[in-house]
Amino acid sequence: MEALLRVEEAAELLKVSRWTVYRLIKERELLSVKVRNGRRVPVESVRDYVRSLIADAA
Repeated sequence: MEALLRVEEAAELLKVSRWTVYRLIKERELLSVKVRNGRRVPVESVRDYVRSLIADAA
């Protein structure tokens, strides 16, 4: 099973604010799922986002 990160954890990995993570989720740059009262971001979604940034920079 794929690991899920809290929004704060995803923000820490990406070195951005949690509001930036929420914006990325809203803009569908990052996938997320709702778990109870919060959002969770799959680790693979964070990896895919970073890969897309690298590809765009190349």
